[in-house]
Amino acid sequence: MVDLSVTVGGVTLANPILPASGTFSAELARVIDLNRLGALVTKTVSRGYRAGNPPPRVAETEAGMINSIGLPTRGLEHFLEVQLPEYRRYTSPLVCSITAETVEDFAAMARDVSVTGVAAIELNISCPTRKPGGGNFALNERHTFEVVERCRAATTKPLWAKLSPNAGEIGAVAEAAERAGADALTVANTILGLKIDLDTLRPAIGNGYGGVSGPGIKPIVLRMVHQCSKCVKIPIIGCGGIMTVEDVVEYLLAGASAVEVGYASFRSPTAMIALIDGLGEWCRRRGFARVADLSGAMRDHPPRDVYEAGMVGIG
Repeated sequence: MVDLSVTVGGVTLANPILPASGTFSAELARVIDLNRLGALVTKTVSRGYRAGNPPPRVAETEAGMINSIGLPTRGLEHFLEVQLPEYRRYTSPLVCSITAETVEDFAAMARDVSVTGVAAIELNISCPTRKPGGGNFALNERHTFEVVERCRAATTKPLWAKLSPNAGEIGAVAEAAERAGADALTVANTILGLKIDLDTLRPAIGNGYGGVSGPGIKPIVLRMVHQCSKCVKIPIIGCGGIMTVEDVVEYLLAGASAVEVGYASFRSPTAMIALIDGLGEWCRRRGFARVADLSGAMRDHPPRDVYEAGMVGIG
């Protein structure tokens, strides 16, 4: 029997498969058993009501999708009074994703969602369709440090900082989040992109630019996960283009302890369950008794001693 359990940022998970924020809600219980997921991750919550960005909000791309949803939410009060009781029906730990437009409100949000039933808080400091200072703090290390530090002082709950793939030096941002007190990192949010509708000659997305997700971005985010794993000691949750069990294993080998799945659930609502089952089978066939042993186990290529021996032989 393969042990699929992992510990991520102070939270023990039955397995490393989680939904990505914004791609999941309790309504998915009509299709899958939510108790089987490693954790449940809420749609991002803000203090007040948010209508989100203008339509159209989603368009297909050659290898995934582009979206500019704009973090619509009914607000903190609705989350605490309506959504949280619904999530409490399930045994999987609940990770509450939050956003705010100022450092001060981010800290206040972290404090206000630190209630019974919330196992960890994911700081969505990286939404690509919001301006820096309007929620996208993860574009540089100083803003990242400030918001994580203030949130750390406001709560004893585990904090997961969701980083931006659009940052110039994501390794430096990861280090800043760790120094400020983050317990784990989610790497990463969507990549800012553009798609043009050739019938209207306008952007396919009402907001103009949008966040690109899907299998086309996986190699990019996988590289970022590996880079961040070399910069920090806290756990990393990989997020970007996961479609298959092999994708999950790659993220783990690159240094992630768990993964978040988004686009695949749009393609198939049962995708996460298939990944859990498939991961256990993959480990069994390859002789891994614990999935945690895969984390960071990528080997250097080519092995330096073999390479150097080959160079000597050539001479």
